[in-house]
Amino acid sequence: MKITETVLPGVLIIEPTVFGDHRGFFLETFQTERYREVGIGLPFVQDNHSRSQRGVLRGLHLQRSRPQGKLVSVSRGAVYDVAVDIDPASPTCGQYVGVELSDENHCQLWIPPGYAHGFCVLSDEADFQYKCTDFYYPDDETGLLWNDPDVSIPWPIAAPKLSEKDQKLPTLRHLLNGEG
Repeated sequence: MKITETVLPGVLIIEPTVFGDHRGFFLETFQTERYREVGIGLPFVQDNHSRSQRGVLRGLHLQRSRPQGKLVSVSRGAVYDVAVDIDPASPTCGQYVGVELSDENHCQLWIPPGYAHGFCVLSDEADFQYKCTDFYYPDDETGLLWNDPDVSIPWPIAAPKLSEKDQKLPTLRHLLNGEG
């Protein structure tokens, strides 16, 4: 597998080795020893799968006191996936990484605990999988507003379909001031 470091500390783009022929393909989506060798050694406790339609934007989500590391990938379709540094002590606070994940490129994104995370769907539908290093606690969840002008993510969709909850997420300024 090929590992690409990003501008955000610990956030990695992973390109697994794909073995393909006229019958189809095979790839490892996770193997403990290989992933540990590249710095992904936290135990995963929960796997999630979501399906969304074109134009849906989910996020940017995080948990306050029980942050989740996430290993994300797409098994059908394509998404633009984003991680945002929200650590006020970090020199990259407010910066983001965005990458296309799809069933064609087979790429994964490793997002360590402590980052906000979200994605928007680029294909008609997308099946999105993610392994998490902690359980989901609804009462601990908050996030970052998808179109926060201080972060300025160039989402590849103009008018995303958002949940009511995601429409009300705080800006980075409010989040850092403890108002979210």
